[in-house]
This record gives sequence, structure tokens and C-alpha cells, in this order.
Amino acid sequence: MVLKNKVVQQWARRLHIYISMALLLVVLFFAITGITLNRPHLFVSQSPDVIEQQLSIPTALLGSEKGRFVPDRSALITYLAKHSNVSGTPSAIDIFTDIDGDELLEGEISLDYKGPGYNATVFIDMTTAKATIESTHYGVIAVLNDLHKGRNSGEVWRWFIDISALLMVLFVLTGVCLLIPKKKTFQTGMKWMGLGSVISLLIYIFSVP
Repeated sequence: MVLKNKVVQQWARRLHIYISMALLLVVLFFAITGITLNRPHLFVSQSPDVIEQQLSIPTALLGSEKGRFVPDRSALITYLAKHSNVSGTPSAIDIFTDIDGDELLEGEISLDYKGPGYNATVFIDMTTAKATIESTHYGVIAVLNDLHKGRNSGEVWRWFIDISALLMVLFVLTGVCLLIPKKKTFQTGMKWMGLGSVISLLIYIFSVP
């Protein structure tokens, strides 16, 4: 049998050992944050840290080539990143204006920033060029929980989760491969796998509404 081949077993052993060491802290991270996600009332702060900031916006940023009262999103976000305490990924810009001829009677620009355990809202009064920024930090545990879920954590982190998951699958499969030549141990392992699967299924059937 191919899986009993000596070369296959050597490679399975090497992969199993090195993948387990490479993923040691990663597995611990996802295991621990699995508990903090399951019991948020025990770990997540109920009183997030809210910071409000006032900022003057250059009037040149409130218009663009698209229109006198249509801001350049890229330039505005660059300015906010440099002069305010916002972080995370910015949303699209929402614009409300009330214009009489060439006169701006009322105008507001709003956007959100989101990151792991963090969000911020930005409101800019276009008539005064003043911005009000409210940032909310939910604490370290909330950051870790969001990283576990890949929430507001960016494309690179999502790829990290995908690759880690694939390596975990490979780690499990190489473990099974190493057991196959050991007939008695493999049979015992299969029995434990069956028992664990049945118990998991029963818990789901009788506990999930």
C-alpha cells in the first residue's frame, strides 16, 4: 500500500513534526480565542474606551474635479490618516448637501473606519470645515476575537487564516498516515474517532435548538 511506503512515511513524519511546531502558537491562539468568543460576557469589556476628537479640514479637500462640493476621497483619507487618531479600513464616503445656486446651505460628509476590536465614525460639517471623530476601542480580547473571525482584519490576515487552516488539515492527514502501518494503534484510533464523532453529534442533536 502506498501509504505504508517507507519514503511516504518519512515525509509524513517530517511534515507532521514541522507543521505542528510551525502552527504551535497559531493553534493555541485559535483555541484560546475560541473560548473567549464562546464566553464573551466573561472576557469582553462592557465599557469600551471612546475618544472624541475635533479637527479642522482644509476647504480644498471638500471639493474636487468632480464638483465644488464633491470631496476627493483619497486626499481626504490621506489627510485624516496624517492628522487624526483614526486607524483601520475606511468606508465609502456619504455626502449630503443642500445647495442654493452656488451657495452651500448645509452639507455633511460621513465615513466609518473599522478594524479588529475598533471602529470610528467621522462627520465633517462642510459649512465650517470642522470634523468630529469618535473612535471606540473595545479592548485586547475584542481585538483577538475579531482576528479569530477574520473580521475587519484585511485581506492579508484572511489569507493567513486560510493557509493556517490548510496546514492544520495537512497536519491531521499526516498523523493518520503515520498511524496506518501500526495496525493495532490505527484501529484503536479509529474507534476513538468514531466515539468522538458520535458524542459530538449527540451533543448537537440534544443541545442545539
